[in-house]
Amino acid sequence: MIYLAIFTLLGLIAVTIEFAIGTRTLKKLRDLPAARREPRPPRVSVIVAARNEARKIEAALQSLLRQDYANIEFIVVEDRSDDETGVILDRMAGIKVVHIRELPKGWLGKNHAQQTGAGHATGELLLFTDADIHMEATVIGRAAQYLVTERLDHLAIVPHLDMPGTVLNMFGGAFSLFFGFYAKPWKARDPKSSRHIGIGAFNLVRADAYRKIGGHEPLRMRPDDDMMLGKLVKKSGYRQDLVLGDDLIKVEWYSSVPELVRGLEKNSFAGLEYSLARLIAATIAQLLVFVWPLVAVVVTIGAVRWLNVGCVLTMAVLYLDNASFPGVKRWHAFALPVTTLFFLYIIWRATLKTICNDGIDWRGTHYSLKELRANRL
Repeated sequence: MIYLAIFTLLGLIAVTIEFAIGTRTLKKLRDLPAARREPRPPRVSVIVAARNEARKIEAALQSLLRQDYANIEFIVVEDRSDDETGVILDRMAGIKVVHIRELPKGWLGKNHAQQTGAGHATGELLLFTDADIHMEATVIGRAAQYLVTERLDHLAIVPHLDMPGTVLNMFGGAFSLFFGFYAKPWKARDPKSSRHIGIGAFNLVRADAYRKIGGHEPLRMRPDDDMMLGKLVKKSGYRQDLVLGDDLIKVEWYSSVPELVRGLEKNSFAGLEYSLARLIAATIAQLLVFVWPLVAVVVTIGAVRWLNVGCVLTMAVLYLDNASFPGVKRWHAFALPVTTLFFLYIIWRATLKTICNDGIDWRGTHYSLKELRANRL
């Protein structure tokens, strides 16, 4: 027990230091200069895949249409919607609407829609974003200028997550921490690191690089297409970076706890490459690091107890320091063990449901587990 406590404490201290240094190397979108007024800045093609988004899409697209950037086009791919999405899009001015009526075999709907939208794009830069993202008017200009100035091929921006209610906010804080463990996004810009990044809300990529890597075709059956696009870009030798969007780019992540649980079903198991061994290892690690120390403070004595007190305090420092980046409340740190258990519940539920259903059901279409597992990068 004492060796476990020592190992956990040393590991938490190392991770806390890495997070504190790494997150502070990430630039904030608000600190980037607004786009310079040029005769012809690089053309940006904004590509939005939309299926059954009637409730949110018009307001989100209006924020895109207000972008203060001189050379931009908007392509919205309406993918087999059975609500009013298509009607709303057809009456909106300033966008090019592409309607998809059939999904080719071997493709996830969103990935096919993004590939289709890219095929209609004329821009030097392609921005893949979701149908519920709201952007302040200078976002695309700042991002495009930063990509060009830094000679990047791919830029991802983290949006501010609007999460109504205390439970969702607590989960959001824990999720950002777990995502940091998984992705270590501050290493994405390092060409010597295999770490990569991609954000569905904002993936800006050079069109020539996108086409050279095959577009979304290599990702045709990846539910985690945003991260995998970043992986494909990085593996192909291109340069990428991540910027924190703060409140300049926003999304209502999920509106309720049941929606959160359902929403994470499609890519939870995919993020582990559909490997039960990886899931078991990740579960044990999270329980030992984020849950057991708090239990051990109560059930152990002597040096073991005090070492675990150190673990709990270090865990709190890690959460409190990281909380400023996703903008969550620091007092939610006390709930980290509970949100860890909830996170593991979501992953295991998604995994078992995927296995029992032999795949995932997403946006009205079933995709078999065999097909999903075959699309590895």
